[in-house]
Amino acid sequence: METINVKIEGKIYAVDKSLSVLEACRACGFKIPTLCYWNHGKNSLASCRVCLVEIASARGSKLFASCVYPVAEIPAEKGFEVRISSPMAVAARRASVELLLSNHSKECQTCVKNGQCELLEVASVTGARENVFPGEKTKTTYDDAAPGIIRDTSKCILCGRCIERCKEAQGLGILGFEGRGFNTIVAPAENRSFTEVPCIQCGQCIEVCPTGALSEHREIGKIDAAMAAGKYVVVQTAPAVRSALSEEFGYRIGEDDATGKMVAALHRLGFNRVFDTNFGADLTIMEEATELLHRIQNKGVLPQITSCSPGWINYMEFLYKDLIPNVSTCKSPHEMEGAIIKSYFAKAHDLKPEDIFVVSVMPCTAKKYEEQRPQNAAVEGLRDVDAVITTRELAVMIKRAGIVYNELPEEEFDQDLLGQYSGAGVIFGVTGGVMEAALRTAYFSLTGKEYGPIDFHEVRGLEAVKEAEININGTVVKVAIASGMKNAKPLLDEIRAGKSPYAFIEIMGCPGGCINGGGQPFVKPSLLPHEGLDILDTYRQKRADLLYGIDKGMKLRQSHNNPDIKELYSKYLGEPCSELAEELLHTSYVDNRVCFPEK
Repeated sequence: METINVKIEGKIYAVDKSLSVLEACRACGFKIPTLCYWNHGKNSLASCRVCLVEIASARGSKLFASCVYPVAEIPAEKGFEVRISSPMAVAARRASVELLLSNHSKECQTCVKNGQCELLEVASVTGARENVFPGEKTKTTYDDAAPGIIRDTSKCILCGRCIERCKEAQGLGILGFEGRGFNTIVAPAENRSFTEVPCIQCGQCIEVCPTGALSEHREIGKIDAAMAAGKYVVVQTAPAVRSALSEEFGYRIGEDDATGKMVAALHRLGFNRVFDTNFGADLTIMEEATELLHRIQNKGVLPQITSCSPGWINYMEFLYKDLIPNVSTCKSPHEMEGAIIKSYFAKAHDLKPEDIFVVSVMPCTAKKYEEQRPQNAAVEGLRDVDAVITTRELAVMIKRAGIVYNELPEEEFDQDLLGQYSGAGVIFGVTGGVMEAALRTAYFSLTGKEYGPIDFHEVRGLEAVKEAEININGTVVKVAIASGMKNAKPLLDEIRAGKSPYAFIEIMGCPGGCINGGGQPFVKPSLLPHEGLDILDTYRQKRADLLYGIDKGMKLRQSHNNPDIKELYSKYLGEPCSELAEELLHTSYVDNRVCFPEK
């Protein structure tokens, strides 16, 4: 790292010469407020003007947006000084926030970002005054037609974070600035609804929105209605939820395995059964690994691509329909588990499928569309899953019920036919996890022996694309892993061109996998260090480490060794990819899809 000397608030500091003024100030202990800045400046358009500072030089003093202005050495004859607290800088930042507030709906009491709104935070820090600039507001668009995401332009501050995030993570550019001047809004082209454009519903735009302009469709009301109607309500939780739920209750990122307290909270919320989607993950591996082996042995269509991520499936159906034969027909874990709950579990407990209401707690907003897919209705035409709530929504339910999360005991998932799970299921929540879980079982299926020392480190890590060659009893299997559609696109183009060297490819819709899903707790840049670090990779790694730690500490670490999975096949399904398994656990895809159906 090459450093230069910079004068900040009258004192000289040595800082990395590649930093912006904002980053340099934060590295030296000064916190300049900002709204459009995100992820080490990668998503900053310098549009909010909340980070204005006074920079004094021999040519005089001027205001600059510190998030994009580069630091400079302080030659003795010219001078370069950053002034954060000068009257000019303080007044300018306050005026910027007041202008944003003048066009904001201010429905704070009922806003989904109540208590987490970054606009309110900077308003407090800058001392913004109320109604300084009264007058007309920009005409509002409210779009709640899509299954996963709601857009409310009355709360948008035109920071552009969502625009940049969609391009950076997915390479799609669904959102942009529409209109001019006072009529400018953030929207899909021509202010279309999300139902009219190829939005994959991943929710990455929600994750970076500083206000409530973008939010998930909440399905808590569905659960309330089911309980009030006397339904037998079963809840299941995805592996990535435990890596982040505690953040909603004051724990630092990656600090706490939320499993025990989460289960205790769900019991207290009144669910009839509390299961782990890891059981469904183990079941998915049994089906998906078997499907892969069948393709390899019978010269089927390769590479096989995983199907667990609904964001990826949405992307494929919009833009790569010709690759449907490559995609595994396995449902995602929570859909598999929902189908088993309404069939195997229901029969064992003399319950009618129509009386069971299955709730999935997911780190993902795209799961809300997956829940509605007509292909995911295996038992008597009933949906496999009836409601999907995000990690954030579960936190809302816990707080609403008055449950003191930090004081909850550690409780176990219900051990009732679907209770046991393996460490292989746990690591589904991180990019490369599905691949590793599948390889553990595929290795056993081909060799009759367990792979030692269990871990496939070759497929781990947060790199955009990873590849590895696995030698299984003399058979070399070449695999690849990608997360985020921008990163997956080159792999998909290779397949389309007939040049893919891989047998198996794992694709996750969100960069980093489910730990970074669009339904996970919001992460504020202020919670993490800034000195030369990528914010996204920092918190992804912390959540990933937590899941790998859980897997390492478990005695049961391979899906095929799960006793409940073995019993399910011996007593009910027969064997992986049997006729009944195909009926309940496999799905199909749409080759003529244009957009999402209206509600």
